[in-house]
Amino acid sequence: MAAISMMNEGKCLGEVEAALKEQFPDEDVDILEFVGQLESIGLIASLDGKTVHGIEAVSTDDSGLSWISPRLGRFFFNDLSVKIYSLLLSASFFMFILRPETFPGYKDIFLFDLMMYNFLLWLVVTFLFVCFHELGHVLAARAAGLPAKVEIGHRLFFIVLETDMSRVWSLSPDKRNRLYLAGMYFDGLVLFTAAVSQWLFAGHAFALGLAKIIVFDTLVRLAYQCCVYMKTDLYYVFENMTGCYNLMENGHNYLRRWLSFLPKEKATDSFKGEEKLVRRYAFFYVAGVMVTVLLSAFYYIPQLVFAIGKVIPGFSQPAGSIFFWDSVVFLLQFVLIFALLLYSWSKKYRLQH
Repeated sequence: MAAISMMNEGKCLGEVEAALKEQFPDEDVDILEFVGQLESIGLIASLDGKTVHGIEAVSTDDSGLSWISPRLGRFFFNDLSVKIYSLLLSASFFMFILRPETFPGYKDIFLFDLMMYNFLLWLVVTFLFVCFHELGHVLAARAAGLPAKVEIGHRLFFIVLETDMSRVWSLSPDKRNRLYLAGMYFDGLVLFTAAVSQWLFAGHAFALGLAKIIVFDTLVRLAYQCCVYMKTDLYYVFENMTGCYNLMENGHNYLRRWLSFLPKEKATDSFKGEEKLVRRYAFFYVAGVMVTVLLSAFYYIPQLVFAIGKVIPGFSQPAGSIFFWDSVVFLLQFVLIFALLLYSWSKKYRLQH
């Protein structure tokens, strides 16, 4: 913040770097690299008295969903609505305690006898509610008057949509968390609605099955937000609340004392006083890994084993059999997901190189 304040006062970069080196003699100060990072995310308005082109481009770029009215965003994200979303999420977990049978099991996604129908339904449900999750981020960003662009990314081996909210840094830290948590607020709304639907449609097989799939999908998405070894929404909240903006990188370096396979982050070091925060983050990092292991053990692996057990016999059926084509289509659906994952990985590789 000291560097930004001095630059806003009009001091040249050489003066700023000299002042910072005097103030922080034990730190490696590279003001040009810092300015380059600010410019890359569009936070530099002018250099040498000249307006940076990117600033004007953002405000009129339709890809930033600027056509969505900030008034609409504020309708969904204000002080009252945020409290309601939090209350609904809490009420959902309270319902699971009262009615444990409404908590999802691994077979809940298998609504039909044919796997291709089950997989297709799960893909559609997941896509729709991931879009709804990202809509929360978009509306929260527009409520703050910021642009927001949605892109394809990945978390581990899962395809995800990601909202580019790089402009969130123009807000004060106390206002950023609402944007980071906006998707989870919408997830809470979905979870409450689906949980109540299990009670309302207990006698309707398809509606009940669909509600169970939505509950499963939403709970898993919320659980993955706790996996802060990835840059999830809660990771950014943690980063914002601590003011330590290299938590993952510093966490890797700290955990490498015991987990040598983690990547060595050479370009980052903990500042004085951050070690305690890094240790705390490392605890949640490991806890997030355990959440992933538990999800795999209780859901993903049993689901995969169950699906394979249903599909493999179909390949021995005649070509005209519905069960043969069920097996073929199920396999092709996996190929499609893998292709999207490769696209996401290749995109990340190109950005890093």
